[in-house]
Amino acid sequence: MDILAQAKQLEAQGKDIIHMEVGEPDFVTSKPIVDAGIAALKTGKMHYTPALGLPELRQAISAWYQQQYNIDVSPNRIVVTPGASGALLLVMGALLEQDKKVLLADPGYPCNRNFARFVEGKANSVAVNASTNYQLTADHINEHWDDETVMALVASPSNPTGTVLSTQQLTALSKAIQAKNGHLVVDEIYHGLTYDGIETPTILAINQDAFVINSFSKFFGMTGWRLGWLVVPDEYVSVMDRLAQNLFLAAPTISQYAALAAFNNETLAILEQRRQTFQQRRNSLLPALKSIGLDVKAIPQGAFYIYADCSRFLNEQLPDSMALSKYWLHNAGVAVTPGNDFGNHLARQHIRFAYTADETRLLEAVERLSKLKSNI
Repeated sequence: MDILAQAKQLEAQGKDIIHMEVGEPDFVTSKPIVDAGIAALKTGKMHYTPALGLPELRQAISAWYQQQYNIDVSPNRIVVTPGASGALLLVMGALLEQDKKVLLADPGYPCNRNFARFVEGKANSVAVNASTNYQLTADHINEHWDDETVMALVASPSNPTGTVLSTQQLTALSKAIQAKNGHLVVDEIYHGLTYDGIETPTILAINQDAFVINSFSKFFGMTGWRLGWLVVPDEYVSVMDRLAQNLFLAAPTISQYAALAAFNNETLAILEQRRQTFQQRRNSLLPALKSIGLDVKAIPQGAFYIYADCSRFLNEQLPDSMALSKYWLHNAGVAVTPGNDFGNHLARQHIRFAYTADETRLLEAVERLSKLKSNI
């Protein structure tokens, strides 16, 4: 956010900035979804929905699991939330308590550890690397689980690395956590955005007692609408209902009606075209970054990020990725995210690139960095 704020200031001064720091699709919300939102507004039915969400939307999400994964998920187990952040808050509130721990991968999405802290729990960040595709494994669970640990949270595809957990890996994780009588939570918000034919199995096909976080922000492209969902075991439905009523009452009504159009064939055709565009961007950006000396140890299989080792760019004047990010921003007009946002493990020598800009702009950014490198 510091990099983004500085980038906005530079833009206000007239400087051309190529944004590769923000984890937000650059496409506008697809027309069928917008039209559905407008139509809902015109009905005047903009009242509170039930805390667990609009019944029609919960049913539509249930049907999506049948269509996409060929599994039955009762709409009663689906909780519609104000973004995936709302879902994460509910999960942490339900499963954590004072001084209890959640296991997380380091590097990983930064807000997860803050949600744990917010409910007075603790985040136990486990260092991961390319040898495990930057993901937690069953071995990590067995090594780091202790008497205070009650849950593990993983993401597939992940942020910042874009790596995916296979069916075998999810199964091993699930069994290891069940053996500890713990809870497994899987962040699946980048499902739908995978490349090269990589499959992203939902944990619900393996373990119906797992918790799933999902969102309309990434694949469905509805970031500003602030809408997500959560799938929970039956015994946690009433818990989520009470928490939602007290924390935020309900997700935005207009967004829920608009999201009903997210699953129709017209919308899905648009989203598939955008997925292909993201894949092409990744295919162009990845070799370009490598060509200027950035080291990508794990090929991103999904999402829209590349996590790169920038060690070759560091020196006494630019000792870490934060300093390098600011240098690139002010001298090349390229905004990226330093690794320290995502944890502590080798964070000072990593940078995340988001390919959420047009391909020509992405390649222009690499060209700017290449020219700048020769001057360091």
